[in-house]
Amino acid sequence: LQLVESGGGLVQPGGSLRLSCAASGFTLDYYAIGWFRQAPGKEREGVSCISRSDEMTYYADSVKGRFTISRDNAKNTVYLQINSLKPEDTAVYYCAARSREFGQCVLSKSILYRYWGQGTQVTVSS
Repeated sequence: LQLVESGGGLVQPGGSLRLSCAASGFTLDYYAIGWFRQAPGKEREGVSCISRSDEMTYYADSVKGRFTISRDNAKNTVYLQINSLKPEDTAVYYCAARSREFGQCVLSKSILYRYWGQGTQVTVSS
């Protein structure tokens, strides 16, 4: 089971990116998926997650109104659209999946996620 993130890069403040989390070896629709980020010297924090099937979505207060999580089941991919980027959004962004038996996503506890991608760097700078 593998997750691969892509879509990161260098962007100016106010810009946008769309991060992708592609799965191989399993069907993402059956899993709760979270996006996390970790900036240098800081702890990993949850930014958004989407639960299995009922498609409930959750966002950290710091990203509400700017980030949108979504699925494309045909592509077996989960996206994180990030708009109005700020320098404080600079971090390595990771997607993660919980074990299949746990359909609810939990934003506050990364330890509950079993499968992780390698991360994609997002740098916001002028």
